[in-house]
Amino acid sequence: MIPINDLSRGYNIYRDEYEEMAVEVLRSGWYVLGKQVTEFEKEYAEALGGGCYCAGVDNGLDAILLGVKAAGIEPGDEVIVQANGYIATMLGVMQAGGVPVFVEPDEYYQLDAANIEAAITPKTKAVLVTHLYGLATRMKPVMEICRKHGLMLFEDCAQSHFAPYKGTYTGLFGTVSFFSFYPTKNFGGFGDGGGVVSKDQAIVERVKVLRNYGSDYRYHNIAMGYNDRLDELQAGLLRVKLRHIKDLLANRDHIAQRYLKEIKNPLVKLPETTEGCVHTWYQFVVRVEDQEGFRSFLSERDVATDIAWKTPPYLQPVMVEKFGYKRGDYPKTEAICDTIVSLPMMDYMEEEEIQKVIDEVNSYEG
Repeated sequence: MIPINDLSRGYNIYRDEYEEMAVEVLRSGWYVLGKQVTEFEKEYAEALGGGCYCAGVDNGLDAILLGVKAAGIEPGDEVIVQANGYIATMLGVMQAGGVPVFVEPDEYYQLDAANIEAAITPKTKAVLVTHLYGLATRMKPVMEICRKHGLMLFEDCAQSHFAPYKGTYTGLFGTVSFFSFYPTKNFGGFGDGGGVVSKDQAIVERVKVLRNYGSDYRYHNIAMGYNDRLDELQAGLLRVKLRHIKDLLANRDHIAQRYLKEIKNPLVKLPETTEGCVHTWYQFVVRVEDQEGFRSFLSERDVATDIAWKTPPYLQPVMVEKFGYKRGDYPKTEAICDTIVSLPMMDYMEEEEIQKVIDEVNSYEG
């Protein structure tokens, strides 16, 4: 079976470097908020560019929670989000006391700026874009609307590490941005991890206080904080991966370009890339009318697939119970969720594996 992803492949490419770093951290005797975290934060901010700052945290969800709190979201504040995507985006807003307000996405699965203004109310404080599947949102119109209405702009970059929009990486357009370093991500570690990035140093420093029990220095607590720290081992391993991120992204692009050029099946709609963007292929998402039939067909031929995600976040039981959403509220989102399928995409695939995926997809007849 060709897996949808195999994390061991990415490890094996740079195994010696990862193991050398792991031993260095273990032997150092310092495992929380030490040299590796400090150096990673500096190196990651430098790699993104744009004069930004970074705070390492324990996971992507907490990156959202701490980031929106540090930016000033308070209970009852409304934050406009896209109706498709993963529920973690909304949970981070809600755990900070904010209220997510959903709008439909565009044809590239990103937040559609054309739908934002109709969702603005006196309680709206921010717009939160989620750059899905490795592709940047079209940021210019979103930024213009935020400036027009005096709204903060947040970016969920959990799936868009080093994905550029008109030459600038995601995470550098708004007030504050949030990253996940979960192992499956294009830039993922070997356990949970996350980061908060902003050009506003005060916001990042506030996150560093909040992540460590609200402490600005040892045994001195100035805020109701959390225990949300990135550990030394993950930071060190991420530093290793950061050295090779261009090669890893080039490898994914190679797989994607073969899919794009060689999959020729009118029943399978291939992904498109927005003008001014470079896709980084966190996932290779196609659309088919018979979602489950297509997946079963490929599974029988030893090709694994996935759906990210079958159920829209607003239709998850916790959201239905809290807000009363129902199917039909966002038909474009539901049409996407009913037809998307992710093909195998990972840090390394044999050419024979890529060819098999292409051949089996092309043989699908519905």
